[in-house]
Amino acid sequence: MTTLPARTRTGALLGVAVAVPALLLAACGTSSSTTSAGTSSPASGSPSSVAAATVTVETHSGPVGTYLTDSAGRTLYLFVADTGGKSACSTACARYWPPLTTTGSPTAAGTAKAAMLATITRADGSKQVTYSGHPLYYFAGDAAAGDLKGQGVNGFGAKWWVVSPAGASITMMAGASGSSPSTTKSSGGGGGWA
Repeated sequence: MTTLPARTRTGALLGVAVAVPALLLAACGTSSSTTSAGTSSPASGSPSSVAAATVTVETHSGPVGTYLTDSAGRTLYLFVADTGGKSACSTACARYWPPLTTTGSPTAAGTAKAAMLATITRADGSKQVTYSGHPLYYFAGDAAAGDLKGQGVNGFGAKWWVVSPAGASITMMAGASGSSPSTTKSSGGGGGWA
């Protein structure tokens, strides 16, 4: 058996003593790095799930076509795993994909349709806004109005897509070539995305 000189053993122990606490601190903190699920960690300026009395769903035109946003221009997404008008995103998922919640009735602006807006009651009792039966979410990695960083992310068991004013998922990726975005009427469930 080979033994290390005392100086090498001391250096190795010192390295471990410094590395372990640093790794623990990094694991406990938040950052904007990418996780294994392919999603960004929640950003400090990202929308929270604190319910507003008045929520307006609007539209924005961008590289994937016209899609739903809130009144501040923050992109709204649907989760393909949601079925039957029920949210499949809670706990850890909801930290990365905060639900759009309200204490009142949602309103529509732009080309969003008021008749397609409704709410569902989440497991925690909050009211989540839906559009054409799809619960709506923010992506914590979107830092500014018009960001589409959550578009096409496969996280928490299914894909996340922006929503067209017709209530369909827009499956075109930002920056993709082509003259018109593709939309898919999402009925939810496992692998039903395009």
